[in-house]
Amino acid sequence: MARTIACGLIQAANAGAIDDPIDKIKQANIEKNMHFIEEAARRSVKIVCMQEVFTTPYFCAEQKTRWYDAVEKIPDGPTVKLMQETAKKHGMVLIVPIYEEEITGVYYNTAAVIDADGTYLGKYRKNHIPHTAPGFWEKFYFKPGNLGYPTFETAFAKIGVYICYDRHFPEGARALGLAGAEIVFNPSATVAGLSEYLWELEQPAHAVANGYFIGAINRVGHEQPWDIGEFYGKSYFCNPRGKIIAQGSRDSDELITADLDLDQIREVRNIWQFYRDRRPETYGPLTGRE
Repeated sequence: MARTIACGLIQAANAGAIDDPIDKIKQANIEKNMHFIEEAARRSVKIVCMQEVFTTPYFCAEQKTRWYDAVEKIPDGPTVKLMQETAKKHGMVLIVPIYEEEITGVYYNTAAVIDADGTYLGKYRKNHIPHTAPGFWEKFYFKPGNLGYPTFETAFAKIGVYICYDRHFPEGARALGLAGAEIVFNPSATVAGLSEYLWELEQPAHAVANGYFIGAINRVGHEQPWDIGEFYGKSYFCNPRGKIIAQGSRDSDELITADLDLDQIREVRNIWQFYRDRRPETYGPLTGRE
């Protein structure tokens, strides 16, 4: 029997006014995304991923400690608890990217993975944190991840997560494939003029090199008052041949869905034997371990 799984990506503009209290901003964004999760349920979608730090604007556009109030514990924070209830209600796997507090003053850019019965399966912490630069002050808010590249055996597929800037690095993408990921989700917040020319290049290349599906998510709109650029949407799914099979618009809130035929993974890997023909004994210079 074919293993075809309906999957969804949510791309959206920030729903809260920047000067509103943090809790009000988070509530507005959660409500917007819950609307799309309900739509996904009506379409019988089985796995849904939201965009990077989906409960807030991309606050790394400025350096203000007020945004530290957006952090939550995982899995005991209110957003993950709500999403566990939602996943169980709909029999749906949810990938939930939020700003995580491990202990006071130690924060990560994290995605929680929740199975279709509401079970919290674990989390991925963004490993690659971009250099501090105007508009992308991520090192002001996040520590580099320390959990490696975990994969998660869900009710429908084995999945991995790779957050935003991570997508520029092939090493973790390969590690996820070697660990058995069938679908890799990359929730992002990226603007035109910086990375758009790479948006439809790098991740299809990861899909081809590793023989899996990728779901790439980007937010939309101009976030005032910072306006570091246009979040250009264009969220998409690509298959193990690197072909984009479903894609969102540039400027609209929407749910992008696709039916992913997981049997294609074996078909492609039987042709392109990139894992079989690896030479890991020659890769020592990549880590300085020769």
